[in-house]
Amino acid sequence: MPIINRISEFHDELTQIRRDIHAHPELAFQEHRTAALVAEKLKEFGVDEVVTGIGRTGVVGVIKGKTNKSGRVIGLRADMDALPIVEAQPHEYKSTNPGVMHACGHDGHTTILLGAAKYLAETRNFDGTAIMIFQPAEEGGGGGNEMVKDGLMDRFGIHEVYGLHNSPGREVGHFGIRPGSLMAAADTFCIDIIGKGAHAARPHSGIDPIIIGTDLVQAFQKIASRNTDPLKSVVVSVTTFHAGDADNVIPQTAKISGTVRTLEEDVRDLAQERITQICESIAQMHGAQINCQYNREYPVTVNDVERTKFAVQVAKEVVGEDRVVDDTDPVMGAEDFSFMLNARPGAYIFLGQGDTAGVHHPDYDFNDEIIPIGCSYMVKLVERGMPA
Repeated sequence: MPIINRISEFHDELTQIRRDIHAHPELAFQEHRTAALVAEKLKEFGVDEVVTGIGRTGVVGVIKGKTNKSGRVIGLRADMDALPIVEAQPHEYKSTNPGVMHACGHDGHTTILLGAAKYLAETRNFDGTAIMIFQPAEEGGGGGNEMVKDGLMDRFGIHEVYGLHNSPGREVGHFGIRPGSLMAAADTFCIDIIGKGAHAARPHSGIDPIIIGTDLVQAFQKIASRNTDPLKSVVVSVTTFHAGDADNVIPQTAKISGTVRTLEEDVRDLAQERITQICESIAQMHGAQINCQYNREYPVTVNDVERTKFAVQVAKEVVGEDRVVDDTDPVMGAEDFSFMLNARPGAYIFLGQGDTAGVHHPDYDFNDEIIPIGCSYMVKLVERGMPA
């Protein structure tokens, strides 16, 4: 693999940074230590400008090339937040924040972007400006949206933007990407069922919210099997169901919640419409009251066609043509880099980290072996996208 030699030289330094971040994980919008470390390293590396507090706890570093005849500006993004999971692995760099761990590899993403910043600030072998975007709150907080709303794209004049995510189960150093929809939209619903409490021995005298809830759960599954084009993707998952406190009491209320994942806007609209209709009809059927709150969270992550072709060329330059899949299957997980791709064209790519535990798992750990690969990819996006 033609990894940039200079990046390989400071691989050990980057590994120590990654493990330090791993040992001090912080949840969404609480990344104060991480943001401070990032800002400190960017200044140490000699970037031209460091801006903190973008999107609450985000950090932006500005690196100017040797020349700026092109006027081009490319943004590179990494996420910084961790997850509320108890870490299972006994690493020497194990989380020191109980109940919080870097279970998705954001510590590695942040380190990769820091490594790219270090190299680009040293060499500046490009014509234009590189913007290093360190984003907070990817895990449900919508930090990408917060940075965009805070003026990220216009303030720094970004023309296109790129991101990267590690991929457990994909071979080390292998890239996967596709044009168009790569990751799903993520919506949530929260449903309150108001029935009529009764003695469990006299169910006919009440309106059972548990029965109503089970009807809802069953009906929601038909959105995928009977309402949606079989060639299109939708996932409707009920993930919580709470009702009752005693074994001889039919409760007055129940609450269910869950998530909807889709890859196309028309399917997203259909799912929301059907969930609302199902709630209304089942409430009428049982003589109960059902209140449904449906929230549109992260949009579909859509890769720009031309920027995807460019990303594929760069990835092949770094790891070789046989290690890049340019039509990888879409993923029903969600990613709030989607907000940035809605604001500017760009591309998101997966980088294989080998046969490790999956993301969001207590046994997960980022594979430090892929740091130089990710750094080299990020650097080449800038150098090839804005050639000196």
